[in-house]
Amino acid sequence: MPAKKIGDARQSQLVSTYGVGSLYPAEDQSYMVMGTEYWPPFAPRLDEPRLARALGVKHFKSPAAGGSADVPVTPFPLTHYCPRCHVLGAVYTIGDDKSWCARCNRSRLVPSRFVACCDAGHIEDFPYFGWVHGGEDRSVAESEHQLTLRIKGESSSLSDIVIGCSCGAAPKSLNGAFGPNALATVRSCKGRRPWLETDDESCDRPLRALQRGSSNVWFASMRSTISIPPWSTAAAAWVERHWTTLEHVPDDILASVLAPMVATSPGVSVEAVRAVIADRRGLATGHQPSEDELRRDEFSALRLGTMGASAHDTFICEPETVAEGIAAVVAQVSTVHRLREVRAIEGFSRVTPHVPDGKVKKAPLSQAALDWLPALEVHGEGIFVRLDEALLTSWEGRNSVRVRVRTLNEAKDRRDREYERPESAPVLARTVALHTMSHLLLNELSLHAGYPASALRERLYDAPDQAGILVYTASSDSAGSLGGLAALAKEDVFAPIWTAAVERGRWCSSDPVCAESFGSGTDNLNLAACHACLLLPETSCENRNAFLDRVCVVGSDDVPDAALFPA
Repeated sequence: MPAKKIGDARQSQLVSTYGVGSLYPAEDQSYMVMGTEYWPPFAPRLDEPRLARALGVKHFKSPAAGGSADVPVTPFPLTHYCPRCHVLGAVYTIGDDKSWCARCNRSRLVPSRFVACCDAGHIEDFPYFGWVHGGEDRSVAESEHQLTLRIKGESSSLSDIVIGCSCGAAPKSLNGAFGPNALATVRSCKGRRPWLETDDESCDRPLRALQRGSSNVWFASMRSTISIPPWSTAAAAWVERHWTTLEHVPDDILASVLAPMVATSPGVSVEAVRAVIADRRGLATGHQPSEDELRRDEFSALRLGTMGASAHDTFICEPETVAEGIAAVVAQVSTVHRLREVRAIEGFSRVTPHVPDGKVKKAPLSQAALDWLPALEVHGEGIFVRLDEALLTSWEGRNSVRVRVRTLNEAKDRRDREYERPESAPVLARTVALHTMSHLLLNELSLHAGYPASALRERLYDAPDQAGILVYTASSDSAGSLGGLAALAKEDVFAPIWTAAVERGRWCSSDPVCAESFGSGTDNLNLAACHACLLLPETSCENRNAFLDRVCVVGSDDVPDAALFPA
């Protein structure tokens, strides 16, 4: 029996929005995306050796789309109710094979609005039976009870939703069901993983009630990297296409095998291909690079540029002359004519975002470890800006700066304790400055480049020996890559944009409240930052709009000494 198609999603959504374990809404029904071991075996292959090595896999695959290559899903949640006769229960007990109510046969069953999750990634149906009966009672057979769900229509609050039972138990509303410990006495986590169709695993994490459409039902754990030389060259792309053949060719006959193969490939030489193959084989036997090492390689490539790059390369970065008016603070401006970014999903979490090395590990995408992960590649353009290192180092030593950054670190430590996260590295002053300046610059560039802010992304290089900002567009949607951003890196164009970005940061329509804030945003991880001045769309910011402070960049009347760029 051929599989039934239930909806459409772009390839990029099957990695970022509707990835493995997430809930996909289709008309009035709800489904869960299945694990990667259930995906079609002929999904398009994607290569990025540095990132693959960092994630412990051999390669990546783009989600298959279209025809028999669709990504499989399974119905979830299984609990449904009838809006006419109000019966509530598992869809296979109260409905027919087309999900119509078997009791009244007058209405299509509607999936439950609520699910129960734990922060280890497990998910199950909301325990309505335990909720109305005051907890689990293994001596009571649920099959002998008929639950009902009624909406009083008096308000839109949870107290308006009332659960009843045929046994005569007192009806109970869902008021209070979303509290952190509301389900502690009702149901323990069963360790269920519907996306894998495997046996439940043991779990001691508390369950939380969530709406199935809320954003914290599924947080993707994403890793990304920008392809840099030698992996961005035409020779590397050629090797990628033929790697399954070349992987097993001995070195002593490699040149003779390659000669006829590359003869019809423009921009590709035998020497270049042999160099890429040698690098690739060396990478496969080397250590697993960390995120910091990936960023360090990218920063080095952006700083050095790619003079003499081939038109077939996917990374072309050329330094521009820095205008005299900003040369005291900006050490380098480069036009990134072309770049390729690979974004891979390595797992996910629920309730709270996954934290590396935390108490709660990310949920797996498959039952057995596979040699690939889902990923997508996007191509774009950008501008790379490197600040003057001496200026930034001198600014970091100021007492007023240390006080403000200490406030942010105290808020971070409180958050880590509250969510039982491990002690993380302290936020650096340069991270706050670079991140804030990146937001100011991105907003200003969006006004000139013809892209909406949501189509631009930031990438920070904020290690102790780095001071770089990359603003780029790498999107697979209609915004595309039109060349309007890279053109703004020219000397006479970029200087006014930089100056305008700094000046725009000196004033916010929410001042003086914004400028005087000592804790704003989620978990108070920002200082002087709000939606009127700094916050960006979630797709643009790589730090979830945290660790921002305008005062650290432009100062204020109360703390003028904190300004990296004083008036």
